[in-house]
Amino acid sequence: MIQTILQLAINGILLGGVYALISIGLTLIFGVMNIINFAHGEFLMLSMYITFWLFHLYGVDPYLSILLIMPLFFLLGIFVQRVIIQPILNAPHIAQIFATVGLSIVMQNAALLAWKADYRSIRVDYGISNIKVSGLIISFPRLVTFAIAIAIVMGLFIFLKETLIGKAIRATAQNARAALLMGINTKRIYYLAFALGTVCVGIAGGLLAPLYPTFPTVGSFFVLIAFVIVVLGGMGSMVGAFLGGLLIGIVEVFSGFYIDLALKELFYFIVFISILIFRPSGLMGKRGLAR
Repeated sequence: MIQTILQLAINGILLGGVYALISIGLTLIFGVMNIINFAHGEFLMLSMYITFWLFHLYGVDPYLSILLIMPLFFLLGIFVQRVIIQPILNAPHIAQIFATVGLSIVMQNAALLAWKADYRSIRVDYGISNIKVSGLIISFPRLVTFAIAIAIVMGLFIFLKETLIGKAIRATAQNARAALLMGINTKRIYYLAFALGTVCVGIAGGLLAPLYPTFPTVGSFFVLIAFVIVVLGGMGSMVGAFLGGLLIGIVEVFSGFYIDLALKELFYFIVFISILIFRPSGLMGKRGLAR
């Protein structure tokens, strides 16, 4: 019994690490720019397709493809910020929502047109490898995925906490007008924040490609989880997004094992609704962000 619980907890934590990486990218963009990017899942889908084609056409290992995805998605984030997000920064919230939802629809349909609705999977030699420790079985690909995700998350935390640019990002997130008065180029910070958030979800897509099939609407599934995690942790709280990702991963694994795998989404949406009702600001969010 105890060993089963430990096994499920390990599986949930390994899964939650990638969820956290997806959610931190989303919450970074919201925390700095106060915009919810509804196309976040489609960036994930695009990353998974890039990883698949690099592997299928050129034999590039999925984890090595991340080295290409990082600069590519940084440039993609800057482009989207310049063309779509920057013109609507001061627009009503409904216009911001329509813009990012529209981008999501365009990206989904472009992927459907280019690659059809077929499920595509990456099969690697280590795909079914396991590590056994004291009777516990740890999936090697999931362990590597978790390790890379945690390294990226910790690196981002250190960057935001210790570097001058990171402090400028945090200052802009706290009060953009005050940051501007202090000489911070907030427009440049917006570009950087959106690019970093896009890089995070791009890396997550590369990590998920060997574990999940790739298809045009795969991002919709993961972005729903990301929204739950962001609300659970607190809108704008990166620490909350990290802890929320781990928690949702554990909830998903335990509910899928003990109740029904087909109903696992039900339970984290129950968590989502409960948070909205009893603590709209989230577990670690600032009061006033619920609106």
